[in-house]
Order: sequence, then C-alpha cells, then structure tokens
Amino acid sequence: MVAQVRAADARGEANPPVNLDTGIVEAAEAALGAIGAARREIGQVIFGQQKVVDLSLITLLAGGHGLLVGVPGLAKTKLVEAMGTVLGLSARRVQFTPDLMPSDILGSEVLDESVEGKRHFRFIKGPVFAQLLMADEINRASPRTQSALLQAMQEHHVTVAGERYDLPAPFHVLATQNPIEQEGTYPLPEAQLDRFLLEIDVGYPDREAERRILLETTGASEHKPVQAMTAETLMSTQRLVRRLPVGENVVDAILDLVRSARPGEGDPAVTDKLSWGPGPRASQSLTLAARARALVEGRLAPSVDDVAALALPVLKHRIALTFAARADGETVESVIARLVERLG
Repeated sequence: MVAQVRAADARGEANPPVNLDTGIVEAAEAALGAIGAARREIGQVIFGQQKVVDLSLITLLAGGHGLLVGVPGLAKTKLVEAMGTVLGLSARRVQFTPDLMPSDILGSEVLDESVEGKRHFRFIKGPVFAQLLMADEINRASPRTQSALLQAMQEHHVTVAGERYDLPAPFHVLATQNPIEQEGTYPLPEAQLDRFLLEIDVGYPDREAERRILLETTGASEHKPVQAMTAETLMSTQRLVRRLPVGENVVDAILDLVRSARPGEGDPAVTDKLSWGPGPRASQSLTLAARARALVEGRLAPSVDDVAALALPVLKHRIALTFAARADGETVESVIARLVERLG
C-alpha cells in the first residue's frame, strides 16, 4: 500500500506523484501532530517571530546547528530556553567572553585522591555535554575557544587528554551573534560558519506583537512553556526527515542554486561579485532543510518553493563578496535574491 503525495513547485504546478510507504506516512502523521504542538507551545512565549521559530525548528528537525543573528533584546536566549523545554532536551547555556577557555566548554581533568591514598585523574564534563547547547554571543570568544566547538558540532564527540567522550544524542548548538557591536569580537572562521545548517536573522517584532509582549511579560505572572516532544520523538522525526522523498525537479533546483553561487560556474554578472561560494555541504544542508520545512508545514515532500524560501539562511554565511562588490554597495542578500529569481 502506498500513498500519493503531491507538492506544488515554485511555479504553482504539481510535481509528479511521489510514492510513500505506508510506514512513512503513519510516522509522518504522528510527527506532524508533535511538531504542531511544539510550534504552538513556543508561540505562547515567543511573540512576533514565527519565521524565526520555524527556522529554528527546521534546524533541529534536520539534525543541524543554527546561528541566530540579531541585536540584543529580541528573545534569542528565551527562544532557545523555550525550545529546550518544549522539545524535552537537556539544555545548557554558555556566555562566551574573551577570557573563556576551551576547558570551560569541554570540561577538564582533576586529580582525585582516594581514601587509600591512591591518586587518579577524573574527567569533569563541561556544558557541551548537553542535548541543546546555547552559545551566547559566540563571536566574543577567542578563536581558540571557538574552535573547541568544531569537533563537537561536526563529529558529536570531544577529545580531552587523548580520551574520546561521546556527546548526548541528539546534540545541537544554537549560537547567537550580535551584528552591530563588533569591538572586541572575533569573527567566526569560515570553517566553523559552514558547520551551521542555517543562519537565522532575528528582526524586530511588528507593532501588534510588541504590544502583546508588553502586556504578557510585564504582569504578575508569565506563561511558561510545557513539554510537547521528547528527545526520542525528535530523533525519530530526524530519521523520518531523511526518509522523505525529494523530486528530481527539487534536486535540480538545489544544484542549480548552489552551483550558480560559485565563482566561475554561474552567470559572470553575478559570480564576478563573489570571492568564494558554497561547497557541497550547502547542498546537503538545503536538501535536509527543505525536507524539514515541508514537514513543519504539514507536507510529506519538499517543493521548489522550499528551496527558494531557505536559500538565504542556507547560503548567507557560505558566500563572501569581493572588495569591489562591497564598494559598489552590493550585499550577500541581494546576490542570493538574484540567484533565487532564476529558479523560476
């Protein structure tokens, strides 16, 4: 028994039917209910940031890490705390500062002495041993400390004093970054930026959302989110995301978009403005994120619309403009918008 799933592409036309096993359909229906409940709970404490909430959920459902970029006071920290509670994950927060050391994140060995007088080293785990780690203002730490997260983010284990220590499953990093105040900060190296599945821009709420913030957060009581999923449910949903089918037209759209953003491969009118472009990890990220976005929106197969909607958060931190392009007033956002237009 199979189910026929249709998804609209960017032109509003139906994709060819996608055959899904009954098991996938049943698992997807259960996942859709859990995802919907999680979105509603997070929406009870995060107002006017539905797009940010959805992109953060997409990041975790795709099994990746996210970089939240926005000025202070836009509830980035509160969003991560709420997601930890709602998704049933053990969450920890690290405030990154210039004097933060790698051992402050990973942990360190201490010398213990037993009652018999024997001495031995004991490893004390750092805050990285959590299912959801918030790296607050990650660009304030030194490159040495930033690099301590590289192995953890990519391989889900750390090495201390030659010993390997596996991280909890699932393991996700949601880092925040202030785009305005750059004094005393250390820009993230490209190698670490590429580890983030999405770069999520957090903007100001609209007037009605800010009115709700004023009324609901300055009173005698404040709504607290409740758990809507478990870590096991999240991991099963992550496995489901990887099983969702992707149509040939969606695969072609992803390849066209990513490859057109590389110097020497796309339209010279666009690529001449780029000093470097996205690698294959961008294609992988876009594929997983498109599947996860379809699931968040109640669909069982991604469309070209999903590719277009996710182009900016997937590619923004994987593209660099030339000096001449920046001098001419070009921005990464405008370049990506031009590339997305060509998908239609």
